[in-house]
Amino acid sequence: MTPTLSIATWNIHKGFSQFNRRMMVHELRDRLRELSADIVFLQEVQGLHIGHAEQHPDWPSQPQHEFLAEDVWGNHSYGRNMVYDHGHHGNAILSRFPILHEHNQDVTHLRFEKRGLLHCAVELPGQPTHLHCVCVHLSLFARSRRRQMDALASRIEDLVPAGAPLLIAGDFNDWRNHADTLLADRLGLVEVFAGDTLRPSRSYPATLPLFRLDRIYQRGLDLVTTQLHAGPPWSAISDHAALSAGFRLKIAVP
Repeated sequence: MTPTLSIATWNIHKGFSQFNRRMMVHELRDRLRELSADIVFLQEVQGLHIGHAEQHPDWPSQPQHEFLAEDVWGNHSYGRNMVYDHGHHGNAILSRFPILHEHNQDVTHLRFEKRGLLHCAVELPGQPTHLHCVCVHLSLFARSRRRQMDALASRIEDLVPAGAPLLIAGDFNDWRNHADTLLADRLGLVEVFAGDTLRPSRSYPATLPLFRLDRIYQRGLDLVTTQLHAGPPWSAISDHAALSAGFRLKIAVP
């Protein structure tokens, strides 16, 4: 039997709807469970916010990544990027499988825009090599994005074996699709939604997606399915659409 792997990526807007109109953390958790992904890449995850906890009676007592992962994803990692007096937020990876190693690389270029790359090595059942997962949320500014993608590519080249399966997913803020030449070509990656058009899926805003900001890049896996989760009810939860993909692993379990 050839094993399969399902993943999802979502910029969750710190648990609030577009324009911060409503707190949506509980609805967000329900939608993530509907996706039933094995590994989830999350951006703008609120690790702590004292003001929200005081203002909203149903604000979770634990960090958002722990609240979202509870009872489903037994393994999780959080990379704290933006720190302020009343809390912090960053990226997170939730996994049904053991996370063996984790590292949050600071790739901040501008002081007011803290960014990090959360890199986890995941042990997949029956697989001889670890799956490397990197959750990204890149800068709003092109020059900073170029530096961050170069730092990411250098890290992968230095630390990830050439034959190891690799997933890089998240909010690239890359509406001009420079990631294909600055990152994908250099690392031998394929964007799973691009297909013959060579253009990633539109994912922002979630109500009526116009911009191609969110991506899933992969190598070493066989793509089976992709799905964009936009419009109602997804658009009521975050300003970004969620993306999901299914894969067959290259090596079958005996």
